[in-house]
Amino acid sequence: MRVEVWSDVVCPWCYIGKRRLETALERFGHRDDVEVVWRSFQLDPSVPEGETHATLPALAAKYGRSVEEMRGTMRHVEETAAGEGLRYDLANGVSGNTLLAHELLHLAAERGVQDTAKERLLHAHFEEGRSVFDVDSLAALGAEVGLDEDEVRAALADHRFRPAVEEDIATARALGATGVPFFVVDRRYGASGAQPAELLLQVLEKAWADAQPLQTVPAAEGCEDGSCAV
Repeated sequence: MRVEVWSDVVCPWCYIGKRRLETALERFGHRDDVEVVWRSFQLDPSVPEGETHATLPALAAKYGRSVEEMRGTMRHVEETAAGEGLRYDLANGVSGNTLLAHELLHLAAERGVQDTAKERLLHAHFEEGRSVFDVDSLAALGAEVGLDEDEVRAALADHRFRPAVEEDIATARALGATGVPFFVVDRRYGASGAQPAELLLQVLEKAWADAQPLQTVPAAEGCEDGSCAV
């Protein structure tokens, strides 16, 4: 069984969804037969590459809310994340273009360490406040999960994985994804948003039991295409 997960490394609900998927897989009787593949999705591709900005004021301006109102919304997400063992500090977060991070994840997949790299990038961004937007930062993080730093730099310089990233994004749209995380099991069953582990487990069990065209469950909280209001 293959579970594909479309997500972005600056999506707070995606890290929560990753934890919930891991919980569901721990309870799934056929865990050893499941391959998890992390697919690329950009919440805001309009951000110029190489630029970063403070997340809190940008989101407040985007949705016409005060900074304090947005801070309160962020606290809700932080509390939800804490329930999954994650320590967020969203109000002090920084956002930017994530194309390079997704290119790194494709290199990591080629080298057999994609899941480890995905976890490292999410942890770095949400729990350590480290950049995941520039070559130097990504090369260092890649080295931490066993990738060759020189190879990382070369891959990010020549953008050899950019077509694969773009293909992931196009596939997500073809499957009907408008937000993330978006889980697809064997291209037959889909779940949008950071669904509870119990529901993800049900999807896994149903997909294992039979084969039907792609079906989706009602969306849960997640990040919409174009932005993340958290």
